[in-house]
Order: sequence, then C-alpha cells, then structure tokens
Amino acid sequence: MDRAKPFSIPKREVWEAYNRVKANKGASGVDGQSIAEFEKDLENNLYKLWNRMSSGSYFPPPVRRVDIPKGDGRKRPLGIPTVADRIAQMVAKRYLEPILEPYFHPNSYGYRPKKSAVQALGAARKNCWRYDWVLDLDIRGFFDNIDHGLLMHAVRKHTDCKWVLLYIERWLKAPAQLEDGMLEERDKGTPQGGVVSPLLANLFLHYALDMWMDRRFPTIPFERYADDVICHCKTERQAKYLLVAIERRLAECNLEVNPQKTKIVYCKDDNRKGGCPNEKFDFLGFTFRPRLAKNRKGNLFVNFTPGVSNKAAKEMRQAMRGWRLHMCSGKSLDDLARMVNPILRGWLNYYGSYCRSALFPTFECLERILSKWAARKYKRFRRRRKPARHWLRRISRRQPGLFVHWQLLYSAAEQ
Repeated sequence: MDRAKPFSIPKREVWEAYNRVKANKGASGVDGQSIAEFEKDLENNLYKLWNRMSSGSYFPPPVRRVDIPKGDGRKRPLGIPTVADRIAQMVAKRYLEPILEPYFHPNSYGYRPKKSAVQALGAARKNCWRYDWVLDLDIRGFFDNIDHGLLMHAVRKHTDCKWVLLYIERWLKAPAQLEDGMLEERDKGTPQGGVVSPLLANLFLHYALDMWMDRRFPTIPFERYADDVICHCKTERQAKYLLVAIERRLAECNLEVNPQKTKIVYCKDDNRKGGCPNEKFDFLGFTFRPRLAKNRKGNLFVNFTPGVSNKAAKEMRQAMRGWRLHMCSGKSLDDLARMVNPILRGWLNYYGSYCRSALFPTFECLERILSKWAARKYKRFRRRRKPARHWLRRISRRQPGLFVHWQLLYSAAEQ
C-alpha cells in the first residue's frame, strides 16, 4: 500500500518527528490544538498526516502570528505552526539536516547538532584577545526578509527530493494569521517559530555570508549564531572596509545591515593603547567589555572578556519577581528550592560560563526575595529583614547545596 504513494515517506519518520516535537513542547497554532489534545487521537492523527504528506496533498495551515516584545520597545514577530504542521516540518528537517550539516561552516554555531552558544562565546573571547577590533553586525529583519527564490536555489543545490522541495515551498508561502483573524500573505521570509526555519536560515546565510567571507576575507575570523554575527579585525580601517563590503554583499542577497545596531568596537585591555567610543558589545546574552581579572600570580589586570549582559540580568530579576516567592508562606524552604532550582541551574550553567562574578547582583536579588519570604512566614523576622538574611546565611552553611546559587554566592564571599 505504501508503494502506491507518490512520495516514499516512512511512517516511522512521522512517529520519530512526533516524539521530537513532543519533547520540545511549544504553544498551539491557529487551530488551538495542544499536544495533549493531539494525543487523544494520536494514531489516527499521525496516519492522516503521513497519508497527506505521502500523497502530496498536504497543505500547511497558516501560522499563528504572535508579537514578542523586544528590549528596544519594538516587537519580534513569531509564527507558531499547528502541532501537526510542526511534526510535518520535523519530518523534512530530519531528512534535510544530515545532508546540509557537513557543508555548513565551522564558524556557524546556531541551531546545529553538537554546536552551542557557549562554543560561539568561547571562540569570540579568544578572537577578541587576538584581534584589536570587532565588527558587531546586525542584519535588519533577517528572518522576515529571506528571499524565497535564492533560498530554494540553495535547497535544490543539495537535494532533488521532490516532496522536500514541494513542502518547503508551501511552508515558505503559508500565510500568517494575525490576532484579529486576518491573513497576511508572505512572498519573502521564513517565520521564526517554525521547526524547519532555523535550518533554512542557516542554509541561506551559509551562501550569503559564510562562504563569501571565506572567499573574500579568508584571514578574518568570525562567529555566527543564526543572524548574530561577530567579525574580528586587526585595525579599525579593516573593520570599516569589511562593513562596506558586507553591506554590498547583503544587498545582492536582498538583505540590509541595520545601521542603528551595527557598530565597530575596540577590544580595550591593558596591552592596547588609546580608546574608542565603542569599547563593548553584546553577543548571545553576554556583554564583552574590559573587566578586571587576576592572573596566575594574583595580580590584577584589565582583560576584554564576556559576562552576563545587563539585559539578560534584568530579565532574570524580572522572572524572579514574577515567581512571587514571598507570597508562598505556606511552602517550606525545601519546597521553594525544588520550585526554582531547575531554572537557576539553567541560568548558572549558561550565564556562569564566563565571568561568574557578574551574576552576583542578580542572585542577591533572589536572596532579598527569600528574606522577604522568611519575614512573612516567621513572626520573629517580621519588619526585620536583616535577621531573616542572617538566618538564611546560617542555613546555607549547613546545606550549601539547597539552592543552586548558594555555592556561587557564598563560597566566593568566604574565600
């Protein structure tokens, strides 16, 4: 029966794609169907999806448009597919990713197997030590402006699989449904929030930027995480020349540099004389700037290195306040620790990768919240925040692992 279908898509692939989508969770699409609701008739739903994809009759529904606030007051549009469409996209991604992955540039770190943001940060830190100048590049509305024709040309360069080409074209053209129910047609771009979108975006910039950099500027190292790009130059003049060249290159690919966010930065440290109006930049939630550090002999020196950015730290503090732990007077301290430790561990593992001390003010905010909780829970601490803080400090000595952040916060203070 399977052989009668125009496209040979194994049922097992649809099942594996469903498991991946389930693990990633995610919000519902335009049909309002959650993963739990999809699972109520799982076997039938997966069969119908496989049947449509295999017969060529699968047409993706519109993506649900959601605007996410950005730090600069603007909004980032996300396109959320339905659960079934996410599974369909995952089937295509699982087919296409092993084909494309060997071709991708080693300096591309975003949304790739065995690549991570921490690796990109480590490479950027080393290159900032070796090169005096950085071009911090921002591409204006990259995901919303990807040229469909150029993208499909790149996809066809790597596969002639008819069903993959057919459905990628349909996903690119699928409209977005706005909050008022109106449909917005698309003739360019790939929606952020789609399962296959990061892979397609990487493929586009692989040819638009990565390979072009290798041909035109083979001696200039760079790190790219999706559309976040950092280039390292020996001189300011070289950085300015590179910026003009990249502007021309992106224009050829129907993209443009955002002049408000793109800047040339001097990686100031003890060994670099002079100065520049820009001596810091943000990359992947970290701020690279001159910081005091200790060498092996214990002597202080100025080093250009990353630490958690003010924006990321602010978002963490807002999340902590949103937990409203001080209102949980019915909970024990152990209960609070179980509630927040998974999140704290994730923050510490990522933002503690470099310059952990930059996290101290953020975790001090959590200590104030816990002191406020203790003051509400125990009468002896009411209107007396300092004794509550001392009480927490005594517990941290007895149980340093109770809260994930305590070992960082207090072990450094006692050294």
